[in-house]
Amino acid sequence: MNAWVLLGISVVMEVVATTLLKLSEGFSRPLYAICSMLIYLVLFYLLSIVFKSIPVGIAYAIWSGLGIVLISLIGYFFLAQKLDMPALIGIALIIAGVVVINLFSKTASH
Repeated sequence: MNAWVLLGISVVMEVVATTLLKLSEGFSRPLYAICSMLIYLVLFYLLSIVFKSIPVGIAYAIWSGLGIVLISLIGYFFLAQKLDMPALIGIALIIAGVVVINLFSKTASH
């Protein structure tokens, strides 16, 4: 499977796992905690495959950046967490960074 597709899948899995970790309420809800850990296990395996084709710095920047943006949106829309102006500016800068890496970095196309 294409490394970029695997990277996208691992981003989505990371967001799901992190959401489940939040819902586990400090591991007091074991089913959420166990599901979260299992998803993390699979997504890190996928990420290790991605690192064979995409430079680690680029892949990790995209993975973590998109994960931050998506989990912030989930927190806002589904977990009643507020985002103030500095948070929104920071998220915009993260998005800008991912775009710059993908459009202009020669490393990303390596």
